[in-house]
Amino acid sequence: MSRRAVVTGAAGGIGAAICRRLEADGLEVVATDLKGADRVLDITDPAAAAALAEELGPVDVLVNNAGWDRVMPFLDMDAETRERVIRVNLLGPIGVTHAFARGMAERKQGQIVNIASDAGRVGSSGEVVYSAAKGGVIAFTKALARELARYSVNVNCVCPGPTETPMLDIFEGERGKQIIESMVKAVPFRRLAQPDEIAAAVAFLASDDAGYITGQTLSVSGGLTMA
Repeated sequence: MSRRAVVTGAAGGIGAAICRRLEADGLEVVATDLKGADRVLDITDPAAAAALAEELGPVDVLVNNAGWDRVMPFLDMDAETRERVIRVNLLGPIGVTHAFARGMAERKQGQIVNIASDAGRVGSSGEVVYSAAKGGVIAFTKALARELARYSVNVNCVCPGPTETPMLDIFEGERGKQIIESMVKAVPFRRLAQPDEIAAAVAFLASDDAGYITGQTLSVSGGLTMA
């Protein structure tokens, strides 16, 4: 019987790449997104996540990939935008994890992989609230890993660096072009990551080969953050 994985934010970019890789590794993948995926899931709705978890039954792997951002100076960001960034990037993964982790704990097996960002490790200008939310995801990963270790459930985090996905469209106009160029120059490999490279790290942490790894944060950033 194949293992089952649930992936959020699966309609494109990194999420779609994760689904392809996990399927290639033999997992049955339930791809969720607000639109364009196998199942519709608003990760900011804990009741919807709980209903999906009850409907699906046993899930072996959960990948919290969905995210959203709007790049602008912190002082220009209104309360509604700040709150949406936090709801999607921090409260969303917490709610989805709460829905699926109980079943993993009861079965004493499971792997949770949270997609954070190197912005959560070192900060990113124009992404202050996003950086705070992703930093929260990293802390959530570590704390949850301590609680779930007694149930043999692994919880780890992947932090992509600048990645060539549609999410880069948030960097608009000439200023946005300059930001992307500066990102490339800052990366020792002098290029953006490809979604498949992020997916490979997720696949490893979701595999039996990572059975003795938990509470860890793995940056896939071409050397951008080496500390």
